[in-house]
Amino acid sequence: MSGKFYRIHTDRTETVHSFENIYSGPVESSCWLLGGGPSLNESDLQAISQSPIPVMTINLAGSHLIRPQFWTSYDPSARFHRSIYLDPGIMKLVHRRRSMDIVPDSTFKVCDCPNTFFFDRDQDRGFADFLSPSNEGVVDWADSMVQSIDLLYQLGFRKIYLAGCEMKIHPTREQIDLAREHGVECQGNSLLSDFLTACHKVGLSNEKLEEVSSCEIYHFDESKSLQASANTEQHYFRVSQYLRLSRRSMAIAGMQLISVTPGSRLNDYFPFFSVENVIKEIHGRVGDPLKEPVRGQYHVKGPRLPEGTGPMRDFRPHNWPVDRVKKNNDANGENKIFQGKMNRDDDDIPEEEILIEQNENGNQPDRNRVRSRVEILNELRELKEHRGEIDEMG
Repeated sequence: MSGKFYRIHTDRTETVHSFENIYSGPVESSCWLLGGGPSLNESDLQAISQSPIPVMTINLAGSHLIRPQFWTSYDPSARFHRSIYLDPGIMKLVHRRRSMDIVPDSTFKVCDCPNTFFFDRDQDRGFADFLSPSNEGVVDWADSMVQSIDLLYQLGFRKIYLAGCEMKIHPTREQIDLAREHGVECQGNSLLSDFLTACHKVGLSNEKLEEVSSCEIYHFDESKSLQASANTEQHYFRVSQYLRLSRRSMAIAGMQLISVTPGSRLNDYFPFFSVENVIKEIHGRVGDPLKEPVRGQYHVKGPRLPEGTGPMRDFRPHNWPVDRVKKNNDANGENKIFQGKMNRDDDDIPEEEILIEQNENGNQPDRNRVRSRVEILNELRELKEHRGEIDEMG
């Protein structure tokens, strides 16, 4: 996986940044991905925003409702908000072609904006390698949600909760009733374009349907004509099938898509859970920041382990030699190698845990120069008498 992004400057010079798996952890890292569908107005956005995982939004999604930690777009920069681009708390990930665009309602370039990084697009990506460590760039299937999934994968997230992602557009109740008067029944899961075609066959035009009401497309205040809405839904349908056909690739990559959007077309292909149940799962895995205790925490000594945890001990990887350990600088700036803890009782120090000096050029010393166990223990005793110096060394 390249994980390669660029900071582009106004003189068109570039600085390379690698974000590969920086958000991965000991359990799968998860993120909310918010689309622009009308159901987002009905979602528990307070619970989403207070959950201990980040939020990514797409294009205008989340406007006036929630502030994300990540944002991406596919369309021209002029269609979006200055407050997104200039907010340093939001990481913006956009195609390099947008770097010299003007930030809306300003004279700044997009590349001037804080926490903004650019990527190359990959138009050759297929379903079999949709998500793969060997990919270069970010997938370009002409869709911002697919782009977001690949971006989150490269950043290290392996579970994505999709909210506001209906991937379908319904005719309104008034349009359905008018069509029924002309002998046309709207099938629950059919495409809007199929509904319009059936209406046209009985002489019911788009204009007549639009006279009674307009389709609800987004959770924010934006609208489209009925024909444009049908074209948009055709795009949604195509993308939902792209994701359906990419399920094996996502499974191999360890990526889980979880829908929290009621009635989404994706619910036919991916697991659906309510926001409430997802929040419970997140709290069980990460913790509930609103309920974690505070009083007395500054007086706690030693590690806090889950109740009933058995003994634990850190070992070196099986075939690693004893001198393949992390280098540290001592208080005098001389390179030494430390293995094991300095606060153990002398008798608890295994014989293989030794302290050896390096040559001035950083090479490992001759094994004949390794000091005896007695010499090592004497030095450890001296170090323990000056623990403040040890702490300053790290």
